[in-house]
Amino acid sequence: MFDTISALVPRDAAYAERTRTLDILNRVLTGTFYNVLPYSFNEERGAGGEYIPLRSRRPSVRYPLCRLVVEDSVALLFSEGHFPTIDCPDAQVRQVVADLVKETRLNLVMTETAIRGSIGSAAILMRVLRGRVFFTYMDTLYLTPIWDPEAPDDLLSVTERYKVSGRVLAASGYDIADPDQEYWFGRNWDAHAETWFLPTPTTSSQPPSIDTDRTVMHGLGFVPMVWIRNLPGFSVTGDPSDGACTFRAAIETQIEIDYQLSQAGRGLKYSSDPTLLIKEPAGVDAEIVKGAGNALIVSEKGDARLLEIGGTASAAVIEYVGLLRELALESVHGNRANPDRLTAAQSGRALEMLNQGLLWLADNLRVTYGEGALLALLRMVTRASQKYPLIIGGRRVGPLDAGAPLSLRWPDWYPPSSEDRQRDAQTLSTLAAAGHLSRETALKTLAPTYDIEDIPGELARIETDLSRKE
Repeated sequence: MFDTISALVPRDAAYAERTRTLDILNRVLTGTFYNVLPYSFNEERGAGGEYIPLRSRRPSVRYPLCRLVVEDSVALLFSEGHFPTIDCPDAQVRQVVADLVKETRLNLVMTETAIRGSIGSAAILMRVLRGRVFFTYMDTLYLTPIWDPEAPDDLLSVTERYKVSGRVLAASGYDIADPDQEYWFGRNWDAHAETWFLPTPTTSSQPPSIDTDRTVMHGLGFVPMVWIRNLPGFSVTGDPSDGACTFRAAIETQIEIDYQLSQAGRGLKYSSDPTLLIKEPAGVDAEIVKGAGNALIVSEKGDARLLEIGGTASAAVIEYVGLLRELALESVHGNRANPDRLTAAQSGRALEMLNQGLLWLADNLRVTYGEGALLALLRMVTRASQKYPLIIGGRRVGPLDAGAPLSLRWPDWYPPSSEDRQRDAQTLSTLAAAGHLSRETALKTLAPTYDIEDIPGELARIETDLSRKE
């Protein structure tokens, strides 16, 4: 069914096949995948009375299983209680980065990137405007990266190119001769500039001219963009620039669930308003009105009954859908826990064991979006500070040490219970007293649980309190 519906998505030969694949997956993620089907689910007959097959009808019930898996996994990455703490031996870099995360609302940017990048890849653009740093998510459907052959993890350039109507361009301030025509819009980022091109008609074979008014020479010495491959494994498009799709293995099952639930709903509607069947000779000439209060009188050999669907069919569909849901969630490492079965408060460790599959998925995403993307963005900022004076947190920041090592400290997957916190405190206290663990390391371990952002400051306050007691 997925291939059948995908074949109805318009194919534009001007774009690479990679673009079309990502577009289809994006439709599944956003819930617009069925929009290409011409009929609603209740349209069973066409204008000429012909039967409309199910594959041509949009389901009336839609269960966004794929999006739920994506949002659940991303919530364990960059939500308020799960965003990592950035650590650095350099106190200035550590403080500037902490202020930058708050000022740019980086957790929102990373959350949007991880959700929308679940189709296979994502990109984040960094800009420095009047000294302030801005991060913007970018769709990769129309982006083409070029990698350095001598450093395959470094970008040489990124090109954006897609079609847009003349009216949209005119509304954006472009001087367009024919608003009814389609145009190519393009930009290019390299280590020295963000180059804009003047829109050119799609029917023209002439190369685009540079838009000198909008082109910006940044001179950073690197492409101010981070390219993210979603998950390790097989590329969803066959292009090495893309990673694996988070939810690809569950799409067919989600479609089956949608149609099964739609059919079950259709059956329940028929049961509420069943069709009347009269076996001739009936002897009824007047207009027939369905309902229990309208008795039918038939002849001795006649018969009348209501055609309705038994309840066992609906129960079988619900049971089947439940099994499909379990299989789909298992295939994409989704959350299979049933909250109705939790009879008491669970410890953090118990919840981790209960949702082990989802945690495995989130753990892989931590590598790509955390260690790979988030740290790369922050290193870009330290390198940009060598070129431009930055204003972060309302303060002017001088050049930062671009070589200062950065690391991430991730919080626990689930908030620990009081028993968990007590056990952790006893363990860390014993290790610190025995000399197997420093007090600073012990405090770093507890910092996410107790929302401690300034480790050195907290250690200083602890020393002050101890000296007063003495």
